[in-house]
Amino acid sequence: MSEDRIRYKSLLDKVTDPDAACQHIQNGTNVFISGFTAGYPKLIPQALVRRAKAGERLKINLFAGASTGDAVDGVLAEADLVDWRRPYMSNRIMRQKINQGKIHFKDDHLSRLSAQVRDGNWGKADLAVVEAVAITKKGHLIPTMSVGNTPTYVREAEKIIIEISAEPLDLEGVHDIFIPEDPPYRMPIPIYRASDRIGKPFIDMDPNKVVAILYSREEDSCAVFNEPDTVSQKIAEHILDFVAHEIDHDRMPPSLPWQSGVGDVANAVLNGFIENKFFKTIDLYSEVLQDAVLDLIDLGKVRAASGSAMTLSHKARERFYKELYRYRDKIILRPVEISNAPEVIRRLGVIAINTAIEVDIYGHVNSTHVMGSQMMNGIGGSGDFIRNGGLSFIVTPSTAKGGKISAIVPMVSHVDHSEHSVDVVVTEYGLVDTRPLTPRQVAEQVIKKCAHPDFRDLLWDYYQQAIRTTGGHEPHILSDAFAFHERFMATGDMHEG
Repeated sequence: MSEDRIRYKSLLDKVTDPDAACQHIQNGTNVFISGFTAGYPKLIPQALVRRAKAGERLKINLFAGASTGDAVDGVLAEADLVDWRRPYMSNRIMRQKINQGKIHFKDDHLSRLSAQVRDGNWGKADLAVVEAVAITKKGHLIPTMSVGNTPTYVREAEKIIIEISAEPLDLEGVHDIFIPEDPPYRMPIPIYRASDRIGKPFIDMDPNKVVAILYSREEDSCAVFNEPDTVSQKIAEHILDFVAHEIDHDRMPPSLPWQSGVGDVANAVLNGFIENKFFKTIDLYSEVLQDAVLDLIDLGKVRAASGSAMTLSHKARERFYKELYRYRDKIILRPVEISNAPEVIRRLGVIAINTAIEVDIYGHVNSTHVMGSQMMNGIGGSGDFIRNGGLSFIVTPSTAKGGKISAIVPMVSHVDHSEHSVDVVVTEYGLVDTRPLTPRQVAEQVIKKCAHPDFRDLLWDYYQQAIRTTGGHEPHILSDAFAFHERFMATGDMHEG
């Protein structure tokens, strides 16, 4: 196994055990890890936890590509080993400690991260800990199921620890690694179709930086996808019908690529293409690729699927590995600064679909903070796609918490995306194309078509009273704008009485 995985012979001397490798991490070390929902290191976090349990006082600053599994964020947060965490995360324990102020967290647009690291804005890159399927004969890295920010982390780090995964060597060839020049010398990123490959199938690495190599048989935490429920299916139907209608009336070309975030609604949209006869073939230009992408490829409905990572269930991952020779022709994994590049997204005219926690009557979006204060996950790549997509959908079920929370509110309690970036608002009840509407027209339509019937009268009463008492371009009563939220905080229900 060693010579198949470590083809640069002199690095065989660097093979060691996790506890020895872990000694390169000390209190205050800036640790930059691979991973973007998948492809993160698993052995080094376990070794750090063992040191903490032995009584060592230790805190690290942890920088990733986006979310990782419990094997990183979960175990490190539970052991109180993290001082700083950037960017996006989705772990329950880490979320709790961030909201308690015990872990410092900075939310970032994912497309900007790599350039900020190269600029030194995140501090010195002391150590990169990365997962790879192999090291090439020239000392370069073949990633696993994600790329994320790993190319920049490997380039900038003073030291590198590599966890060699047991995942199939046939992953070689899936990746397309391209690091753009930094301003003021940046040239256009030469992607004109989702299928374009512009880089190398490996990550450039200086082998002299490698201080330790570990063999790992640990696996990623695989995603669990539910069958699309009625709400998700209705949202997907609204989106597909709307886009088909726009294409049919020559208001948009039929060949625009699609981006879809992670989750049940995203999977429902992709599943919708399976039965939909209007869309013969599609391109995907996204950041994360899910199970349904494999189904669409099998049906011949995908020309190309471009992303930065693959988040698959156990069953789908086994299928992907078994038939890599076939999927490799369709799937391209890129650095996140390419998958989420605003320039490319805008040039390709990507149809973007992203989720919200809540949307207000004028189309402003909160996608990160529950009740305005409690961090959920982070903004991720949603801003990159919403702001730059050719057509941007914001989707949400109309209610949460068993109907006690309205996702349509008078004013969002935290703003991630302003009305200027949002084109279409969608719930299971309907959608509103905000582009040809004034703010007042948006409010009237969102209340009528998107809000849950149980909350429409309350929203309409607020809006009409705001018109009468304050007026203006976007009428609001500041003393009442958060009445929905205040009722929930006081009673556990946004309904009156």
